[in-house]
Amino acid sequence: MFLEDLVFFQSISLPSELFLPIAFLEVNGGLAILLGVLTRIASLLFIIEMTGAIVFAKLSKGFVGGYEFELLLISICITLALVGPGMVSIENYILKREIFPRGKQLRQALLHS
Repeated sequence: MFLEDLVFFQSISLPSELFLPIAFLEVNGGLAILLGVLTRIASLLFIIEMTGAIVFAKLSKGFVGGYEFELLLISICITLALVGPGMVSIENYILKREIFPRGKQLRQALLHS
């Protein structure tokens, strides 16, 4: 499977060296979002990754059956980056605060304007 993924990266003109960082982001970023740790950072990294996936792999296939799922993930990650991890998260439960507290101020400013 590892070799097949490397061949896929080369088939869409991406260097095979990007496979490990992208796989690392997919696994650890997904766990971070799921658990509510560093949610904003993981969301921003996923936005960059999904934009790259659209541009390099999915754009030629069109919207339906192509990059619709990636756009959904980008919109979810934009929401998570703006709103933050929420009440049911490790950041809130253990730390009793968000790691990036200015996000809460930004959210309140956006809601009141």
